[in-house]
Order: sequence, then structure tokens, then C-alpha cells
Amino acid sequence: MEDSKRDTIMITNDDGIDAPGLRALVNVLLATNLYDLQVCAPDTEKSAVSHSITWLHPIAAKKVHIDGTTAYAVSGTPADCTSLGISKALFATVADLVVSGINMGNNCGYNIVYSGTVAGAREAFFNDIPSISISYDWVKGTSNLHDFTLAAQACIPIINALMVDIKNQRYPKKCFLNIDVPINVANHKGYRLTKQGKSIIKMGWKQVTSEAEGRKMLSDMTNTDTAAPTDFNMSSTPGSLLFAREVKGVQLDHDDTITDHKSLQEGYITVTPLAAISQEEVDCQNYFKDWLQSVSESPSSSAL
Repeated sequence: MEDSKRDTIMITNDDGIDAPGLRALVNVLLATNLYDLQVCAPDTEKSAVSHSITWLHPIAAKKVHIDGTTAYAVSGTPADCTSLGISKALFATVADLVVSGINMGNNCGYNIVYSGTVAGAREAFFNDIPSISISYDWVKGTSNLHDFTLAAQACIPIINALMVDIKNQRYPKKCFLNIDVPINVANHKGYRLTKQGKSIIKMGWKQVTSEAEGRKMLSDMTNTDTAAPTDFNMSSTPGSLLFAREVKGVQLDHDDTITDHKSLQEGYITVTPLAAISQEEVDCQNYFKDWLQSVSESPSSSAL
């Protein structure tokens, strides 16, 4: 008799449980009528926290209502949310696939290191659970909230294909996938397998005189005129200098290979396999092989 058990997907993110990208992903997955959905996401925005975890104090998990799911809002980081969500402490079953997103703003190149969205998927990878992170290349003034629904719909074939491979035990466990969806998602050029490039959003600092002047940075790496959250006291230390981040621009890839950011700007949905261990450049290996040998053969510093 055919197994009627539905596959389970757990959803997390770094923009927070109320973020439009997460809600769009939930609604599109529900519309397939293929999966049981679990949601375990931060209770507030946790963008750019990378793979930080909560260690020194407990975190709170509050059950919330999201139609068609079992959902919890968690006071921790994206990595905390994934770890808790797959631990069986919240849900009776461990998800077959963890999906982190959909993030507001792309996660390409070196910025992957900062990304809480990618960390949500990476934490599942650490625990041998297949996972993907999804980001939409949101541009303020051009993008709109419906684009998140289009981005989710564009990624459904990938999710469905992954679930087939997971069920048939073909999914490779040595990586997880990072997906970026282009601005003009309605007219994207298809999927393209890419590698992580070296693009990065360059940021600087400016001195500010008040909490209101230190504008809050949005998850798409743009600034808003809204003041920083009132529960964060920027002037708690008398005599301190106050500094706020500001975006200086984007440093692009200077690489002729097919990289994530370059392909995204060309209109492709980029699919980038990632692992937890960074691969150093070959020429660095060659350089330090000889360098370390010379260090070991040189007199110790105490003899100099």
C-alpha cells in the first residue's frame, strides 16, 4: 500500500515571523497541498546576525496562529530557531526539509557570511537535515510585496524536486542550497547553478548626535528615517561617541566565472551549493605551504 504520510517542511527566517517573505512562502506552500508545515522563526527582526546562537540565557518560544501551520515565535536568532525547531522540543516530528526565507534583499558573495537567513539553513545542514535558504533581491521603490509570492512560486519546482530526492535518498548531504531570486521575478531567465562570488555591500560609519539620527538599517541594507528601536539605548554610557552604519555601495565580482551576484543581476534565479567549511584559494595553500616550512626552520624569536 502506498505511504500516505505527508512530508514536513519547517520554515524559519531572519526578518521575523511577521515578515511578508515568510508569510508568502507559507501561503504558496500551503497552496500545493503537499506538505505539513512547521514555522519556527524569530519574534522580531534578526537580520545580519550571521550564525550567532544564544548561549548565556534561555530563549522564549510562544505559539502563534498562522493558518495551516504549527508555528512558534522565538526570542532567539535564526540558528536558534532552526536548532530548537528540529530538536523535538517544540514539534513532535523532525522536518524532512528546512527552508529559511524568503529574505528581503539578496544574499550573495561575501554577504552570505553576515546572513541570518543563510545561517537558518546552515544550522539544519550541521544536523544532517536537507535545507535551503531563499532571498529575493528587493529594491526599495521598485519591488512590491506581491513579488514575494512570485518568488515563492518560482522556487516551488526546486522544493518539490528536492523532496523527491530526499524521499528517494538521493539528496547529497555534503551541501545545502542558497537561492537568490532576481528583482524582475515575473520575467526571470530560469535557474542557473552558480558559485559563491566575492561581491559585498561596502559599509562605513558616521558619527551621530542622537538616537533619532542613528537611522535603523533595514534588512535590504537600506536606511529608513524611522528611529532606532526604543528598547535599544544608544546613549546608555555617558560620554560615549555614537556611530551608525551607512551603505557606501556594492563591490562587484571581478571574476569571469558564473558567480551568484553576477548571475542574479543578469536576471537568473541563482542556485548555489554551500557548505560549512570555507574553501581557501589554491594559491594561498601553495604560499603558506612554503611559508610555514620556512617558519619551522627559522630560529625561534627568543634567540633573535
